[in-house]
Amino acid sequence: MEREKLYRLLRLGLEKGASDIHFQVDYLPLYRFHGELVELRYKVLTPEDTQAIVELLCEQEPDNQAFDWNEKDLAYELPGEGRFRVNISRQRRNYNIVLRVIPPQINTLAELNLPSALAEIAHVARGYVLVTGATGMGKSTTLAAMLNGINTTRKCKIVTIEDPIEFVFCHQRAIITQREIGTDTGSFPEALHAALRQDPDVIMVGEMRDLETVDTSLKAAETGHLVFSTIHTSDVASTIGRLVSFFPTEEQVNVRTRLAENLQAIVSLRLLSNKKENGRVPAVEVMRSTRSIQECIKDPSRTHEITDLIARGRGEQMQTFDQHLLDLLRANKISVHTALTAASNPADFQTKLEMEGDFSEVVAVDQKPDIPFEIEPDGRF
Repeated sequence: MEREKLYRLLRLGLEKGASDIHFQVDYLPLYRFHGELVELRYKVLTPEDTQAIVELLCEQEPDNQAFDWNEKDLAYELPGEGRFRVNISRQRRNYNIVLRVIPPQINTLAELNLPSALAEIAHVARGYVLVTGATGMGKSTTLAAMLNGINTTRKCKIVTIEDPIEFVFCHQRAIITQREIGTDTGSFPEALHAALRQDPDVIMVGEMRDLETVDTSLKAAETGHLVFSTIHTSDVASTIGRLVSFFPTEEQVNVRTRLAENLQAIVSLRLLSNKKENGRVPAVEVMRSTRSIQECIKDPSRTHEITDLIARGRGEQMQTFDQHLLDLLRANKISVHTALTAASNPADFQTKLEMEGDFSEVVAVDQKPDIPFEIEPDGRF
């Protein structure tokens, strides 16, 4: 495959706002728009096509001549235009490639339609801040916006540890060191231990994957640093349980105390189709640390109370998913159907809707992405 042809396919994703690009044997190239996969009428990919794509994507990797792996994560840059987070895997002896499109510029929290509370959370002096959600819900984008808010307003040292590096930051008021697993360091725990000797004020760990990473990041928060990270959990309450579950049973009481003392906030994300179904908006659950929430974190029998405390904490800029869904409905940003589907407690949410009165529905216009879903094939990829 010629390099320029790959660039054309990648450039298409950048220009038209795709979130992901898929290359898989026996399929047309696929682009994900607003959560849905759309085919590019180009040509069905062969094993030779995907092999050529992998060779081009890996040409800058130190081990690009040794294709003796079954899965690989890396970052790829279209010079001067954009970046991609790449996952390569094997399926039935062929390569499967998925590229997550990373926007060339870091949007602000306001541009991302995220609550203003996140700007305040980004500027706490120390502690532990987690951004959670399923894959593709905007965790990395949200973290990048929060970190760039610090970068533009605070003279400090920021260290990021990622696998791979996604958003590339430009120094503004802060100085930023970005380290990539496999290229700049061996593992998250190894990089975290090293980061503590690099005079950081803020540390961002790409993902909480294992016991050692969770434990070391907690220690970093305990020693006065501000630590950001992500974890694949659906809401605030499940995040507490997931963090505790990394540790042996005999350590979990102590871990709950450590979390209660250091956890500053949890931000959980769900991306939803907008009212016109031509884009997506985030629904956000926000928990901030209070004395009552700290007590619930310490006591496993009271963890279920956290959601109710969040609901009563709007004065402290907290909100549950269902509260934010109601806000989005009032602002005419999502449909009733979308809200009910996304609600944590659909029955209770329906009751709230009935109390609020009728939300008039507007039939969504079926707007497909403005993309030329056809590229003239020439018999070669």
